[in-house]
Amino acid sequence: MTWLILSALVIVLDQLTKYWVLTSLPEYTAIPVIEGFWNWYRTYNTGAAFSFLSDAGGWQQYFFIILAIAICVLLGFWLSRTPRRDWKTALPYALVIGGALGNVIDRFVHGHVVDFIQW
Repeated sequence: MTWLILSALVIVLDQLTKYWVLTSLPEYTAIPVIEGFWNWYRTYNTGAAFSFLSDAGGWQQYFFIILAIAICVLLGFWLSRTPRRDWKTALPYALVIGGALGNVIDRFVHGHVVDFIQW
């Protein structure tokens, strides 16, 4: 389960970058990184990818928390069955677990996911 150390690192980096965003970036203002291609843009997502269910009235927050935790448990189980040297399988599992749990933390703390990358 040494791959879970990577998941923990992803969670820490996720929360540190979101702290930076919340303390440094203005809301809803594009700050170009690569003009016309990539901006820093602080916004909030109460839904899932591409704001899916963001206007559902609040129940979706708990649904996405439960879904993320269930997926992390499943990926953790698969990760436990993955040989340590099989990094092509283990790496994506570990990264998804870390990112999903970072978003779960956001949902518990803020009631939404803090987003800040705009393509």
